[in-house]
Amino acid sequence: MAAVVAAAAGEEKEHWVPATKLGRLVKSGKVTKLEQIYLYSLPVKEYQIIDQFVSGLKDEVLKIMPVQKQTRAGQRTRFKAFVVVGDFNGHVGLGVKCSKEVATAIRAAIILAKLAVVPVRRGYWGNFIGKPHTVPVKVTGKCGSIRVRLIPAPKGTGLVASQVPKKMLQFAGIEDVFTSSSGHTATLGNFAKATFFAITKTYQFLTPDLWKTGKFQKDLYHANTDFLASYGEKHAAEEKQARHERD
Repeated sequence: MAAVVAAAAGEEKEHWVPATKLGRLVKSGKVTKLEQIYLYSLPVKEYQIIDQFVSGLKDEVLKIMPVQKQTRAGQRTRFKAFVVVGDFNGHVGLGVKCSKEVATAIRAAIILAKLAVVPVRRGYWGNFIGKPHTVPVKVTGKCGSIRVRLIPAPKGTGLVASQVPKKMLQFAGIEDVFTSSSGHTATLGNFAKATFFAITKTYQFLTPDLWKTGKFQKDLYHANTDFLASYGEKHAAEEKQARHERD
């Protein structure tokens, strides 16, 4: 199994030809930080965007389970992979994918996890000493019957959590936290999703230090309208020339 995971994760990188406006802006250097994408809530449709901005992104397979579907010809078995990715410094993502082959499921789950990467806000339990080490406020995530609650903890506490939330919190870069869970936590998929939803809420709750009046700014697409238009014309001309050469 370890060999299959390594083969799926260690796939050679192909030359990236961006297919979306955001991808073109990233590859051309118009977007320099991942925070710019989060600021305007732009959807990320290409995992190479995450690879370019988040260095040292690690992935780990939480579980691989067979799932079956009853058809006329009998039972059709596929494999479902749960993968978590993170840089241990404020970014984490969760991906779930089914496939006929284990390696394909893992590879696709890694891509989906990268597309689902979210920023993690960290804070302090008491005095503002040193680097942020815990969640800033109490947050709750729910999936199915499972409810996961993350509670700020003092320095040195560690991650007081079971195996699945502990792994996800480590990938998110949280060092100290108390957790509380209820429901059928033996269902690993829902347990992981509930934890992920709780982590995503760290930036949804606005504490008073975030009550700032921001200046209106054009989003990335409006600010780079001319570039995107010229890029599209250039790309269309190249395609036309390539098609002419083939004919």
